[in-house]
Amino acid sequence: MPLVLVAEDHDDTRALYRYVLEARHYRVVDAKDGEEAVSLAEHLHPNLILMDTSLPLIDGLMATDRIRKLLNEYIPIIFVSGNAHPRLKREALNAGGDEYLVKPVSLEELEAAVERLLTINGVSRSRNARAV
Repeated sequence: MPLVLVAEDHDDTRALYRYVLEARHYRVVDAKDGEEAVSLAEHLHPNLILMDTSLPLIDGLMATDRIRKLLNEYIPIIFVSGNAHPRLKREALNAGGDEYLVKPVSLEELEAAVERLLTINGVSRSRNARAV
């Protein structure tokens, strides 16, 4: 089962994403701040990352930039943000994000984006990912 890293500082949002993803047979690991997200990405090599733009310690943009520089492999990153400003969306995509969703995001939209990027990256739910 593919491994998804959820980088989100709000407990309730993180729990919701975990519930939705696990119900769709994804394994989930989560980070409460940008530093933890970078560390988990470096050590676990998830198949996809859901990244909030505003995280403690280092924000999602900087965390994404660090992940892109640290890892030799491509990991799709979906930004999920409460900020709909086009400038932030542009900055997130320039930092290495693949998609930018605005909260409140519909669960259907989130699921579709995850599945689409995993499929494009050649990962399916039946393919084994690294163990947590």
